[in-house]
Amino acid sequence: MTTRRTLLAVLAATASSGLLAACGDGDAQQTVGAKGKGGGLNIGPDQHRVRGEKVDAIAAKVPGKIRRRGTLRLGGSADASPPLGFYATDDKTRIGVEIDLATLVADTLGLKIHFEAVSWENLFVGLDSSKFDAVFSNVTVTEERKEKYDFATYRLDDLAFEATKGTSWRVKGPADVAGKTIAVSSGTNQEKILVDWSKQNQKAGRKPVDIKYFQKDTDYYLALQSKRIDAYLGPQPSAAYHVASAGQTQIVGHISGGGDQIQGKIADTTKKGSGLVDAYAAAIDHIIEDGSYARVLKRWGLSREAVKKSEINPRGLPTS
Repeated sequence: MTTRRTLLAVLAATASSGLLAACGDGDAQQTVGAKGKGGGLNIGPDQHRVRGEKVDAIAAKVPGKIRRRGTLRLGGSADASPPLGFYATDDKTRIGVEIDLATLVADTLGLKIHFEAVSWENLFVGLDSSKFDAVFSNVTVTEERKEKYDFATYRLDDLAFEATKGTSWRVKGPADVAGKTIAVSSGTNQEKILVDWSKQNQKAGRKPVDIKYFQKDTDYYLALQSKRIDAYLGPQPSAAYHVASAGQTQIVGHISGGGDQIQGKIADTTKKGSGLVDAYAAAIDHIIEDGSYARVLKRWGLSREAVKKSEINPRGLPTS
C-alpha cells in the first residue's frame, strides 16, 4: 500500500510549496492542485462521488445469481496510480476514476460493490476463478486477452508526452522527437512505440531518439525540471494528474496506446461467457447518456479519454 507520505512526496518532487492545500477539517478534505482552480483534486476519504440510480431494464440483463446476491464483486489493482486508483489520505480508502465509474455502473445495475485490491496478475486469476465479477483497473483490450475475457469499453487508452511548463515544442509523430531526449519506463508499450519511432527516424535520415530510463516517477520529474530530458512519455491519466497537481509541467503531445496501428481502448473486463458483458455495456451507455460519466471524467481531468458509447469486444491491440 502506498502511504499518504509517499503519494505527497511524488507530487512534491516538482511542486512549489503552495500547491498542496488543505481545507475544512484536515485530512478528510485534503486536496492537491494549484489554488484558484476549483480547489484542486480531492484526495481525502470523503469523496462525494457522483452517484446513479438503478435502471430496471438494464439491471435485468445481469445473470439471476448475481441479482439475487445483490453485490458486484469488483477487482482493482492495489498499485497507487493517481488518478486511476490510489489510496486517500487515510491510507485505507480506495479512490480514483476507476472506482467512481465502477460505482456508477453498479448503481445502474442495482448492485452494491464489494471491492478488493490485489496485485495486477491476481486480477486475472480472480476473473479466471470467478472470484471477481468484473475488473475495473485500466485494462486495455488486446487480441490475446479477448481469447479469455469479454470487454465493455469505457475509456480511450492514450499516452502523453509531458514536458516543462512553457515548452513550445509539440509532438504529433516520429519526426517531432528526432534528436530529442525522451524518458520512458522500461518494458512498457510506450517504450516499444518510442523505439519504433526512433528506427523510423533513422530510416528517414533523421536523428534517433535519445531514450533515457529511470527507476521512479520522482526521478523522471526531477530530470524534467533539471532539463536533462526534453519529455517523459507515459500514460495520459498519470501525466494529466501530475500536470494538475504539481503545476510545473504541461502535455505537449498525445498518441494512442496502440501506437500508429490502432486506438487503444480501456474496458470493463469479465470472464468470457459470464453473461455480464451486455449488462456492463448497457450500463456504461446509460451513464454516458445521462451525463454522469462526463462529470466523473471531468472531475479527474480525463475528459479527453471519453468514449461516445461502449463497445463489446472491439478490435484490440495485436498479439504481436
